[in-house]
Amino acid sequence: MTPWLQGIVLGLSIAAPVGPIGLLCIRTTLSHGRLLGFLSGLGAATADGLYGAIAALGLTVVTQFLVGRSGWIQLVGALFLLYLAYRTFRAPIVEDGETIRSGGGRGYAATYFTTLFLTLTNPMTIVSFLGIFAGLNVSGDTGSALELVTGVFSGSALWWLLLCGIVGMVRRVVSRTAMRWLNLLSGSVLLIYGLASLYRLIV
Repeated sequence: MTPWLQGIVLGLSIAAPVGPIGLLCIRTTLSHGRLLGFLSGLGAATADGLYGAIAALGLTVVTQFLVGRSGWIQLVGALFLLYLAYRTFRAPIVEDGETIRSGGGRGYAATYFTTLFLTLTNPMTIVSFLGIFAGLNVSGDTGSALELVTGVFSGSALWWLLLCGIVGMVRRVVSRTAMRWLNLLSGSVLLIYGLASLYRLIV
C-alpha cells in the first residue's frame, strides 16, 4: 500500500476503540446533531495528526520537551476529564420538538477544541507513532512521512464521520429517559478514566 493508504488504516485503528473521546462524540451527536458530533471527533483527529507529524518529521526537540513533561500534561488531562464528568452529570435534558438534546447548543469552536485539548494531553502518543513509523520505514523520507500523516488524519476523520452518521440516524428516537441514562453512563466513564489517570500518576 502507499503511505497514504497505510496512514488511513492506522488512523482508523487509532480512532476506532471506544474511550472517553468516543463517548464524547456519541453523546454530542445525540445531544446536538451530526455536525457538532463530527467536529468533536475532528478535534481528536487533528491531535493525532499533529502528534503524528511531530514523530514523522523527526522533531526531536519538541518530542523530548513533550515526553519529558508528560506527567504534568497528563495531570492536566486527568483533571479535565473530571471536569467533563461533572459537566456531563449536570447536563439538563430539554425537549425541542421531536428532538431530544442535552444541555442546549454548544459553540462549534468549543466542541472542536474540547476533544483536541483532551487528546493532546496524552503526549506519549508520539512515542507510539515513532515506533510505528520506524517499522514502516518512512522516518527518513519527508514526502512519505507527510503522506502517511495525512492518511492518519484522513482515516481518523473518516471513522468519526461514519460514527456520527450512524449515531445520528437514531437521534430522533432517543427518549428523555435514555438521554438521562446516557449522561449518567458517560459521566461515570469519564470519572473512572479521570480517577484512573490520577492513580497512575500518583503510584
